Amino acid sequence: MAGWPDDQQDFILHSRPVQRSPDSDVTATYASPAVRQRLTEFLGGDTLDHATAVYITRTDGCGFDRRDLRPPAELDWYLDRDLDIARSLADSASLLMHLDLEYVNFDSPAEAFVDPWRTFDLQEPAVRVIETLLLEWGIRPLHIVTGQGHHFVWRVARTSPVAKHMASLSPAPELVDACQIRMPPILAGRIDRDTHGAFAALSLIMEFVAHRVKELAAPLCALPVEVTAVHVGPCVSRQREMISIDISEYGDPLQTRMIRAPFTNYLKPWVTGLARSLGVEGEIPTFPAIPLHEMDIRQAITLRQVEGEVHDLARRACVRIPEQNDGTARLMEAYLASRLRRFHEFYYSARHDAKDRWPDTYARTPLDPLPPCVHRVLEWPNDLLLKPAGIQLVTRTLLAAGWHPRHIAGLIRSKFEDAGHHWGVSWDDYEPATRADFYTRLFAGLHLTGLDKLVDFNCTSNREKGFCFPPPDAMCSLEPARHALLSKLPHV
Repeated sequence: MAGWPDDQQDFILHSRPVQRSPDSDVTATYASPAVRQRLTEFLGGDTLDHATAVYITRTDGCGFDRRDLRPPAELDWYLDRDLDIARSLADSASLLMHLDLEYVNFDSPAEAFVDPWRTFDLQEPAVRVIETLLLEWGIRPLHIVTGQGHHFVWRVARTSPVAKHMASLSPAPELVDACQIRMPPILAGRIDRDTHGAFAALSLIMEFVAHRVKELAAPLCALPVEVTAVHVGPCVSRQREMISIDISEYGDPLQTRMIRAPFTNYLKPWVTGLARSLGVEGEIPTFPAIPLHEMDIRQAITLRQVEGEVHDLARRACVRIPEQNDGTARLMEAYLASRLRRFHEFYYSARHDAKDRWPDTYARTPLDPLPPCVHRVLEWPNDLLLKPAGIQLVTRTLLAAGWHPRHIAGLIRSKFEDAGHHWGVSWDDYEPATRADFYTRLFAGLHLTGLDKLVDFNCTSNREKGFCFPPPDAMCSLEPARHALLSKLPHV
């Protein structure tokens, strides 16, 4: 895998300027032989020519861009430019499982960088829950500390019985085919249909993991613990801050998702312009992502800012993604016995209406009877339906009105596929039906399995989240929809 085929060179990475703290000095870190060897391990090989990662790319401040993909053998291109580096979630030899926990603040987005001590302390109860759950299943992941939180990564061999069983659970084969069709030419032949199917099934299992983490961590955390970065209201700090169990990568095609590599630069505050726009450039130190190895989180926050300590850590901390076939098999057994699995069977018992019927079905959905906030989201979906809180609001309200959740996803999909809304998302790469299914299934499942008690499904919370759009001279309320939804018997 030394280079892409000649006829795919048009897609090779185009350079973009990086805004970075003026006192940063990261070249020396990348010059370390130990760091380079650890990166090779993380890419799945003893040498770059034998790496199993499908591609490497950048991740800070960048969405998926097929022009930004390079083979692992070209790692030096990134190292020579001091860039951040991520590897594909897709792997030629394994199925990778990735759980992302992070602190999110909708009012002070730089908080995790300015005060990491507080924001990482707030996550610690959830981290302990994740570690305990994974250990109970027999899973020992690679644990990486990033700028805003934690990554837990492990893998199963694609030839293993657990991977084959997982592929047999794949829902909605037509969506697997759609993801395969959207494969960029540069990746042709590198991710097959069976792998797409296994990834679709993996999304169900990781949703189960997120449910268990939320259930156990929420009572222990001082902040709301939510699945994905869904908007919340102000907390005791009077800021809209939360702990996110971020499994959003499972709502997009496998080829579009990536994992930040340990020992590489964390440049998000500068690449995005966040540090400059908030005037906090001098308050944020530069640092790499590092594995949490023989230290606690407070030691990690200090160590990652000291170049010599990072080099020493690279000499003694392996970051090869661990193979966890047996533990993942036990996790899958727990999922198959769960209420969430029964909900998933109910969810996929229906199908989206065929596209040729949309003018007579989803397009004729009466909006006037809906609360004004929901009416607004559906009438002006860009970008309200790109935010998890927008889909959550629509899902809850239409569930209360008696809709099957799969048809709620079909309605949202019809909005995503309407070019008249001028979406900024490139639906040539992302898959609208898959994303609509993922978020609708997530929010419907949280309620219909009894985990979401709808405590924030009210006008006050909706206003605090920024999703209240009252009409000029009319009274409106979410209370009737909330009452109707609470009165419905669960389906599982």
